[in-house]
Amino acid sequence: MERILVSACLLGSRVRYDGSAKRVDDEHVTRWRAEGRVVAFCPEVSGGLPVPRLPAEIVGGDGAAVLDGAAKVLTETGEDVTENFVVGAHRAVEAAREAGARVALLKESSPSCGSLRIHDGSYTGKRVPGHGVTTALLIRAGVRVFNEGQIRDAAAYLCELGRTTSLP
Repeated sequence: MERILVSACLLGSRVRYDGSAKRVDDEHVTRWRAEGRVVAFCPEVSGGLPVPRLPAEIVGGDGAAVLDGAAKVLTETGEDVTENFVVGAHRAVEAAREAGARVALLKESSPSCGSLRIHDGSYTGKRVPGHGVTTALLIRAGVRVFNEGQIRDAAAYLCELGRTTSLP
C-alpha cells in the first residue's frame, strides 16, 4: 500500500512557527491515517528550529534557488535559518525514502512546504509562485507533491499508483 508524507501541521500537530496547527478535516486523510499510510513530518522542526519560532521567508528566489545556494531563508529580524531549512528538507527526503512514499501532502505557502506559492521575502503577506525548500528537494527526488487544496488530486494519484504498481 502506497505511503504518503504529510506535513505534521496538517494532521493537527502544533509545529507551525506560531505554535499552531493547520489541521485538515478530510475523509481521504482520515482514511489514510486509519490505514497506516501517513508519515507525519515537519521539516522545520526536523531541521532544528524551535516551536514557536520567528516567521521566516525565502529571500532572493524560491526553494530551488535556496538549494542551489542562490537564495536564503531569513527570519523577519534577518537571522539566517537557511541551513535549518536545507537540513529539514534532506530529512524529509530521507523519511519519504525510508517509508517508500512517492507522494507528499504539504502545507501551501510555507517556506518549506509551499508547492504552488510562497511568501515573497518582504514579510508583508504577499505571495508569489514558487516552491518551498522541502518541496523543491522532494520534487528533485521524484516525489509528487500536493497541497491541502489538492487532496482529491493526491487521492486520485495514489489510486493511479496502486493500479500501476499492481500490474505485472
